[in-house]
Amino acid sequence: MLNRVLLVVVLVPLAVILIVLAVANRVPVAFTLDPFNPGNPALTLQLPLFVMLFLALGVGLVLGSFATWWKQGRYRKEARNKTREVQSLMREISDRKPVPPAPVAPSVGSVPATRH
Repeated sequence: MLNRVLLVVVLVPLAVILIVLAVANRVPVAFTLDPFNPGNPALTLQLPLFVMLFLALGVGLVLGSFATWWKQGRYRKEARNKTREVQSLMREISDRKPVPPAPVAPSVGSVPATRH
């Protein structure tokens, strides 16, 4: 249910906005890598503006994901170490000989009397 609400409330309006943005920005623009000679055709790329915006969005998502993954590396390492420790303790427990349970003496009067 939460997935459907998320889809309707967030993703559908976002898709509509992106489609409108793409339709409104179809004119090719120049993207140059040489700030001192912007007319250099070898370092200039002509693409529609919406393509450049989507590429920038994609690059930002990839870089942000990588930065998050890198920053959380120590927590993943801690979790792996804890998992290994737990597995080691579980093996140690399973290697021990089982101790038989102590016999339980029946208590007097614990069984209810039946009527005939």
